[in-house]
Amino acid sequence: MLGILRQRAIDGGLAASTLRRTRSALVSARSYAAGAKEMTVRDALNSAIDEEMSADPKVFVMGEEVGQYQGAYKITKGLLEKYGPERVYDTPITEAGFTGIGVGAAYAGLKPVVEFMTFNFSMQAIDHIINSAAKSNYMSAGQINVPIVFRGPNGAAAGVGAQHSQCYAAWYASVPGLKVLAPYSAEDARGLLKAAIRDPDPVVFLENELLYGESFPISEEALDSSFCLPIGKAKIEREGKDVTIVTFSKMVGFALKAAEKLAEEGISAEVINLRSIRPLDRATINASVRKTSRLVTVEEGFPQHGVCAEICASVVEESFSYLDAPVERIAGADVPMPYAANLERLALPQ
Repeated sequence: MLGILRQRAIDGGLAASTLRRTRSALVSARSYAAGAKEMTVRDALNSAIDEEMSADPKVFVMGEEVGQYQGAYKITKGLLEKYGPERVYDTPITEAGFTGIGVGAAYAGLKPVVEFMTFNFSMQAIDHIINSAAKSNYMSAGQINVPIVFRGPNGAAAGVGAQHSQCYAAWYASVPGLKVLAPYSAEDARGLLKAAIRDPDPVVFLENELLYGESFPISEEALDSSFCLPIGKAKIEREGKDVTIVTFSKMVGFALKAAEKLAEEGISAEVINLRSIRPLDRATINASVRKTSRLVTVEEGFPQHGVCAEICASVVEESFSYLDAPVERIAGADVPMPYAANLERLALPQ
């Protein structure tokens, strides 16, 4: 990732020692000023679901191990005890079955939050997500809303092989009728999940397993039960003037670390956290590129037909004359995820 930034953002190159330090920094732990309130992504998601269930009796949770086991990743911890088995449903291992039930419940006016243990397993339910949920409002001439959230961990985990480590952002973002969100921080997780649950349309909510335990500073505003983030609006995580870096989910952290290192070299990088994959905030992306005249996109998904391919197309179509260098894409390797740890690292942006 830093190699591309080095080539496109400056004339000349960073010293090899600087690049080695940068690579090390990209995987180092995040640190924040002492005294700031912090919340893990796991707690942010849990609190968002809890508050929405408390505020609206139509909201309920269903999925494998969401009740008695309190969630495979403990996102639904405490909800069964608080709301009972009529609103927190443990399901069999049958994604097609419980997703279809959830869509039917949404047809009837309820607001299901369907958890997939991993979005790789949503492949079993993709017919209900796309044909039953995404298309219903259009095919019913607006008479049927499907207020349902499909949520769970997406993308690469660690050491679980190809069938459990894939990013589905591009898959679902290509479907009209779906909204697709991908939080990075605890504030993203709280605000976007609340927006998803309140939305009248089906929302695919792509979390990252490796971010669940990570803590982020969180504002008093974000802790309020009425807090909600707008769907379709990106966040400029760091302002800059020399190069725009556009990314989402876990890769936002990598981009911010890269921007810190580039700043040491006198390069000002603007980092955009998409938050929303569909709808895509093209206006914010293009405005940034028109300011910086350079674009680097980062995702851990496959390069072909990826989210970042769409972003690059948008910039070429709308802001081509502002570019001082070709757009560059950084993505996962175009291979199924390797199981071996050393090959897994090579298959993902670092």
